[in-house]
Amino acid sequence: MKVTETLNEGLKRGYNIVVTAAELEEKVNEKLLEAQPEVEMKGFRKGKVPMALLKKQFGERVMGEAMQESIDGAMSKHFEETGDRPAMQPEIKMTNEDWKPGDDVDVSVAYEALPEIPDVDLKSIKLEKLVVKAEDKDIEEALANLAENAQNFEDRKKGSKSKDGDQVTIDFLGKVDGEAFEGGAAEDYPLVLGSNSFIPGFEEQLVGLKVDEEAEVKVDFPAEYQAEHLAGKAAVFECKIKAVKEPKAAEVNDELAKQFGADDLEALKAQVAERLEAEFGGASRAVQKRKLLDELDTLVKFELPPSLVDAEAGQIAQQLYHEENPEAAQAEEQPEIETTDEHKGLAERRVRLGLLLAEMGRKNEIEVSDAEMTQAIMNQARQYPGQERQFFEFVQQNQQMQQQMRAPIFEDKVVDYVFELAEVKEKTVKKADLEKAVEALEEEAS
Repeated sequence: MKVTETLNEGLKRGYNIVVTAAELEEKVNEKLLEAQPEVEMKGFRKGKVPMALLKKQFGERVMGEAMQESIDGAMSKHFEETGDRPAMQPEIKMTNEDWKPGDDVDVSVAYEALPEIPDVDLKSIKLEKLVVKAEDKDIEEALANLAENAQNFEDRKKGSKSKDGDQVTIDFLGKVDGEAFEGGAAEDYPLVLGSNSFIPGFEEQLVGLKVDEEAEVKVDFPAEYQAEHLAGKAAVFECKIKAVKEPKAAEVNDELAKQFGADDLEALKAQVAERLEAEFGGASRAVQKRKLLDELDTLVKFELPPSLVDAEAGQIAQQLYHEENPEAAQAEEQPEIETTDEHKGLAERRVRLGLLLAEMGRKNEIEVSDAEMTQAIMNQARQYPGQERQFFEFVQQNQQMQQQMRAPIFEDKVVDYVFELAEVKEKTVKKADLEKAVEALEEEAS
């Protein structure tokens, strides 16, 4: 086998590999000899089929396998000897398309090598960690929100009209073309006006009604309504108001605490403070991580594989386009989005930092454990109630999905490793200061 370098410019590499006919013949014979003891063929005992017949029967298929194994072996040996790591899947192409048995095989190989990434003195990095303690007003505000979410409804004064946000108890009967339809009737149904839990336009027509009043609610079922026989149809609902109740926030007391699993109000306050400080900690970490990435981006410069930058710029352009044009995501044909210098600049930063963090993780043997992956999959599976097992199995069988989930875990572990080595000073600030820092991050990202 002969390997000849044809291109070496920057990170671009090109090679020509020649696998001789003799090498292929030898590999084919080896594979047939290995398989011979298990081959059965009419007229011959098991394992006694002549080699010439085996070659005639299976030679073409085995030749293809021998070619692939020879090329794969040559590439593995090449990467081992040179230390090159391809940025993306190498482009491998057979150049003598008129090949026939007995000919050598000529193959061209092209790829971009990952660059040499310089070491960073992590101990020289100086970072600031914002620390926010939950103050009494923060806890009181959180408790007020809990009370509002735990609201009850109380009867309005007799003769009062219903308002948006009220809960009305209704009997209703729905008809399409004058005929009642299945699932279109109920008695004593509690409906919060403004909750948008019914067909668009339904709840608004019940605002301003009193107990014992009746109304004909006229609506159109949406064209994409799940029940096909009703989709796009005009309907009339005969409704009777049986109760009108106004929302009343729950009181912040021991009873509220028990609704949220705490023994008493003081225990609930402690839980709320702990939750708030965990939220503050998460926001603070995001700010600290951005400052770290900014610092690394200025400290380290190296040549970037153009293919990775172009691919990343294309993804950024697509993402921004769909954020600005959400309806386009549903279109059958996706437009080709041109990348700009701004897209490319952002892509270069992402690729540079991605390669740097990956190299830090590799050199320091940072890995994502099976337990961490399992926990991540379980956390995401909770978004699909009743289908957790199917989601778990889907991820286990999908390598690309696993990689998508593993990547952010790996990155966070590398960032935590850097935090441990860097010089980090804590700074106690107010909640408002942390919120401003987070807003600044969001503005930079937009």
